[in-house]
Amino acid sequence: MASTLLSRTTLLVAGHCVINPSLSSTLPQKSRDFAAVLNKRAFSSQLRSAYSAPYFGRVMASTGGGPKAGYTTSSISTKEPVVSVDWLHSNLKEADIKVLDASWYMPHEQRNPIQEYQVAHIPGALFFDLDGISDRRTNLPHMLPSEEAFAAACSALGIENKDGVVVYDGKGIFSASRVWWMFRVFGHKNVWVLDGGLPKWRASGYDVESSASSDAILKANAASEVVEKIYQGQPTSPVTFKTKFQPHLVWTLDQVKENMENKTYQHIDARAKARFDGTAPEPRKGIPSGHIPGSKCVPFPQMFDDSQTLLPAEELKKRFEEADISVDSPIMASCGTGVTACILALGLHRLGKPDVPIYDGSWTEWAMEPNLPMVGSSS
Repeated sequence: MASTLLSRTTLLVAGHCVINPSLSSTLPQKSRDFAAVLNKRAFSSQLRSAYSAPYFGRVMASTGGGPKAGYTTSSISTKEPVVSVDWLHSNLKEADIKVLDASWYMPHEQRNPIQEYQVAHIPGALFFDLDGISDRRTNLPHMLPSEEAFAAACSALGIENKDGVVVYDGKGIFSASRVWWMFRVFGHKNVWVLDGGLPKWRASGYDVESSASSDAILKANAASEVVEKIYQGQPTSPVTFKTKFQPHLVWTLDQVKENMENKTYQHIDARAKARFDGTAPEPRKGIPSGHIPGSKCVPFPQMFDDSQTLLPAEELKKRFEEADISVDSPIMASCGTGVTACILALGLHRLGKPDVPIYDGSWTEWAMEPNLPMVGSSS
């Protein structure tokens, strides 16, 4: 897979190619695009034919500071939802830290997260497929999987309950927040988002790996496949990751309808103002824009500074207050498909509100249901 140019611009460390951040832009187009012609299912099929049996070897980090004496995940506060790139760099080789690349992009962006993972990821990071580890019983995208399916997927990825999980994505803070929320929904508290994500990591001068190592890709593939098996009622490998469902963090359509009547929770919507108002189209065909009656718009980019890192608490509070949201009263969040709402939950977590529920189906589910009220609908 590697070209001559690729070999000249990388360092070989522990069997992986590590891209010099200053030279990564020189990778040939062929190396950047080699997975683009494969959709996920075709890619998985090729992997299955290439390897007769999955190998779940541990991918060791190839960069970062040395182990810290006496380090435990309990030493990191779960009151803070993010960790810095400097902290991760210093603790990357710790045995009980798992790093997940949870990159996912909007359909219109035409970016391939698996391809981008193969070209460049934080050393030792595994790929978490947001679409693959999802509910297979619905046509809504990347909905929360069952407890059994999530536990099986985490087991396939080699994640243990004792692990601290650090999640990042390729935009800064975007889809990583959804995976952070998923782990918390299933009772895993030792989970954090990498503040600023991969862009911040690379801007800080830290190395990235360029590899599609057999074990890392097979783990990602196995996690998606085991979810499919769970929903089909097929036998799976033993599950080692234990879950404890936290129902108060997930809302259904019926709960949103009830809240429209009793107004117990303030409802915030993370989408752009134009989509919320119904003056710009939704990114998915056939879905009208507009919003759920009673909801208020807090676009998710308002949670960040210019470097795509989470704002300090006092600035976050101002952003919510500007939208006429009281952080002292109950809040629930939605968006288009349940991804960017989790960014609002991330910001509210920093403000001491760790139990903000997400309407999983969000606007896409609401707008697809007949006879539900919509404000400013473009339909």
